[in-house]
Amino acid sequence: MEGSYPLHICHVNPLSIFINRSHTFIHSIALALLIYYRASFLFLVQHPKTSATPILPWLLVFVAELVLSFIWLIGQAYRWRPVSRTVFPERLPEDDKLPAIDVFIFTVDPNKEPTLKVMNTVLSAMALDYPQGKLHVYVSDDGGSPVTLHGLKEAWRFAKWWLPFCRRYRIKTRCPEAYFSASNDDDDEGFGSSEFIAERKKTQERYEMFKKSISEVKERVRLKGNSRITAQDHPSVIEVIQDDSDEKVQIDQGYIPLLVYVAREKRPSHPHHFKAGAINVLQRVSSVISNSPYILALDCDMYCNDPTSARQAMCFHLDPKISPTLAFVQFPQRFHNICKNDIYDAQLRSAYSLMWCGLDGLQGPVLSGTGFYIKRVSLCGSFIHEDVDLTELKQSFGSSNELIKSLRGNYQPNAIKGQQGLLKETQVLASCTYENDTKWGKEVGFLYDSVAEDLFTGFILHCKGWTSVYCNPSRAQFLGSGSANLNDLMIQGIRWSSGLIEVGFSKFCPLIYGPPRMSFLESMCYGELSFFPFYFLPLWCFATIPQLCLLNGIPLYPKVSSSYFVIFLFIYLSSLAKLLQEILFTGGSFLSWVNEQRIWMMKSVTFHLYGTLGGIMKRIGIKEASFVPSNKVEDDEQVKLYEMGKFGFQIPNMFLVPMVALIILNVASFVGGLVRVVFLGDWDNLFVQVFISFYILVINFPIIEGMIIRKDKGRIQPSVTLLSAMFSTIFLLVGSVILHC
Repeated sequence: MEGSYPLHICHVNPLSIFINRSHTFIHSIALALLIYYRASFLFLVQHPKTSATPILPWLLVFVAELVLSFIWLIGQAYRWRPVSRTVFPERLPEDDKLPAIDVFIFTVDPNKEPTLKVMNTVLSAMALDYPQGKLHVYVSDDGGSPVTLHGLKEAWRFAKWWLPFCRRYRIKTRCPEAYFSASNDDDDEGFGSSEFIAERKKTQERYEMFKKSISEVKERVRLKGNSRITAQDHPSVIEVIQDDSDEKVQIDQGYIPLLVYVAREKRPSHPHHFKAGAINVLQRVSSVISNSPYILALDCDMYCNDPTSARQAMCFHLDPKISPTLAFVQFPQRFHNICKNDIYDAQLRSAYSLMWCGLDGLQGPVLSGTGFYIKRVSLCGSFIHEDVDLTELKQSFGSSNELIKSLRGNYQPNAIKGQQGLLKETQVLASCTYENDTKWGKEVGFLYDSVAEDLFTGFILHCKGWTSVYCNPSRAQFLGSGSANLNDLMIQGIRWSSGLIEVGFSKFCPLIYGPPRMSFLESMCYGELSFFPFYFLPLWCFATIPQLCLLNGIPLYPKVSSSYFVIFLFIYLSSLAKLLQEILFTGGSFLSWVNEQRIWMMKSVTFHLYGTLGGIMKRIGIKEASFVPSNKVEDDEQVKLYEMGKFGFQIPNMFLVPMVALIILNVASFVGGLVRVVFLGDWDNLFVQVFISFYILVINFPIIEGMIIRKDKGRIQPSVTLLSAMFSTIFLLVGSVILHC
């Protein structure tokens, strides 16, 4: 860093920019012609020759096309200037000059988030390749579970064996479960030597003992039961995990990072603000224990797959050209359980291979919940400056004197070596009443105005002038568990959609609040994310209105012989061709192209609808915010179906019935439309509507397969098919009556 060599390089791809901007320009012209075609009908609707054409279905389709076009248009900001980056960690300064890092790991429910999986994440974080004494690991246990606390103590003991083994042989995969269950890495130093084999065997035996200990305590807690401490009602518990035996540790204690267990106080009468509240508690507690200038946040299942991620992040944070305004470095979420035929799009390809790269070319990517290194001071609002008085600081950060002291850069806490008074201070900082009458969650820390706390906090940081960076190296830095079943995907999707809509319908709406405070293109990207769930409106419309009109012989699209037909055909082919190009350029396949279209349709007509309604109701005060943690327990049957490329339709009827009802409606429409065009010769007028039904059925064939062909447990039950058929019939009857009124 002291020489002329940069710590990182930003690469711009001129070819991608040319393709993206050319497509946006040409496609926008086609959309303008489509809008002209639709609008001209409205002006001609009173003409005697066209007065018999129903205005309502035409208007509904037009509105759907406008919504779809609007979301597409603001989403083109992602494609304006995509970039990629290369880092050079070997050019960093000496270890003694690197800043300290606090690692935050979050867990809630040991039943949904297996303790062994959480501890593997903890051990992988403790094993990061970072200087001695500059790494501290905090685990937030929002459930206050004794199983998690015991697991941390066992993890600490096992770390005495695991960390030296990783360092001695430069192990790359430092998550024990992933390392011992996979084939050996030939790049590990000493691989194949008798000494290495012996050490590996000894370490693996210790790991098996570690796993057994966690299983035993989980069983003891289950048998004991009836604890008065619950996930929603428990006191704060902060414990620095240390060796409680007299046995001499065979390695230098300094090589084991500080490990702290934090269970914040939760009471039913006090709001706890879900994950955002947990992050803010860890921020306060860590401030008076280690007070590292940088924080790595990880979900409990997102283990460190590359020990060099901290050094890679520092390549940006220590660059004097960008560091003053750089808030965080975001790494992509990658998943270890993704199949080649990813029917659920669990890898989130579009976000992490396309959208975040585009944001990186603007003001920086969105804060994505996990896998980011954030500068602590960026979460302190605008209250950290020399002339601020003590009273103002206490009004913002609360009454803790130690916390106020920690806001100064030269503060060096030492809560570990016998300072019990300072540890008691952390109990106060983790209490459920500490934030009362402060600015935590409003202007300080992670913000509480949405259950999508990561997106909202990142948006406000960008509005304040902070920037961010997206680092996507070839080796995944963090690996987690992707959704391998439809039920988890739907439940998680409702939460995401609800949180996004909350932001879009708040006073911080990105399209209004953003442009005066950030790059206009960046605000367009945030706007697209906030209103993305509104895809449910055009998707429901295109899956019902053209079909209803087809069965009643009402054309909604131009004739095949009309020049405007070419416009609709071009828009359709242009959209699909661009999607295919992006998928192929980011390592996908034709199968991925089909899968992504299908899951987009499924998401739009189910959890985007429910999430949007829930977010709007929360915003107007009808419904309270809720948070259901993602299920990290793998269901063997569901995993087997996923690996076979088959959907597991064992999901609640609120998700399944809409999908099945729409498929039945489109089957009826397609068959009825074919009969009409064959026997009545109405092909020229109704071809587009027949094709829409055909396209929906082809893309969503797995639903038809689940209804008719499959006999396994993952099939769609006949009762669901019958109920869905009833709803489809009612819609057709009522819709036909309305059309002929």
